[in-house]
Amino acid sequence: MNKKVIKNLTYNIFLIKLFIALISIFTLKNVSAQEIIKAPWTLGYKPDKTIIYSTPAQGSPLKLDIFFPEGRPPKQPLPVIVFFFGGGWNSGNTEQFYGFSKYFASRGITAVSAQYRTKKSHSATPKESVKDGKTAIRYLRDHAEELGINPNKLIAGGGSAGGHVAACAVMCPKIDATPNSLTSRIPNTLVLYNPVYDNGPEGYGHDRVKAYWKAISPMHNIRPNLPPTIIFFGTKDIHVPVSTINAFQNKMEQTGNDSETHFYKNQKHGFFHISKGGQKMFADVLSKTDTFLTRLGYLKGKENVKEWTIQSIKKLNK
Repeated sequence: MNKKVIKNLTYNIFLIKLFIALISIFTLKNVSAQEIIKAPWTLGYKPDKTIIYSTPAQGSPLKLDIFFPEGRPPKQPLPVIVFFFGGGWNSGNTEQFYGFSKYFASRGITAVSAQYRTKKSHSATPKESVKDGKTAIRYLRDHAEELGINPNKLIAGGGSAGGHVAACAVMCPKIDATPNSLTSRIPNTLVLYNPVYDNGPEGYGHDRVKAYWKAISPMHNIRPNLPPTIIFFGTKDIHVPVSTINAFQNKMEQTGNDSETHFYKNQKHGFFHISKGGQKMFADVLSKTDTFLTRLGYLKGKENVKEWTIQSIKKLNK
């Protein structure tokens, strides 16, 4: 082989390597861009139905925004998941969980985004927020037949203060608007996104609940036989330190409860929302939630979170 041929061959190999490198860089950029894509937490979706479930003595009525699966069986009661929004018991609205609700409706179960009283909306305390969470759960069970849901397959979830409201429905029996009700306030499963679950002297919001903190702090009311629970946290959450998260998980395990906690490195409070953590975090949290609920028999078939999220964003941007 002469020098000219070798030179040409070497040059061609160089061009091929350069082409491959450029393609790789372009692909990585696209992947990275896709991972950090942010969108409104509604993802452009709206509820199929809105109903009033409670009328407080003061302030506006409280609503449930409901998302039904397409082509749902007319007479087959479906599992239901109810979400409570975050906002430090100060503010927030049901739109926070429209994206989550629509996804789970696409997976064949009914999804609900529930309103509860906050300081801004009703001059309420955290105690009223917790009471409303239990009232919402009881309403869904009491109206299960007309809503086409299975009252024995009710999942409660939420983010931040909403995660606290959901957890208190299970763990905090002393704070209840209707303690003598024959309808259970306890959901069958918990799905908690960076929940506030330690309200003790060193915990979040203690100054607002110090008169009754032991009754409203999930961390201090863990007992055996709690519903299966999945929890998500970022390691840079400023409201709930990693030490508290580990302590909660350890107490759940020591009391024999089915509990799993997922950490997300360097993620901050609220990272699970697509409007904050972006597409990658949103999809990963949804995927793990889907896997958990599939294990428990609420969902069937293969999850399609990534594809669903991509298509939702495309529709939103049209």
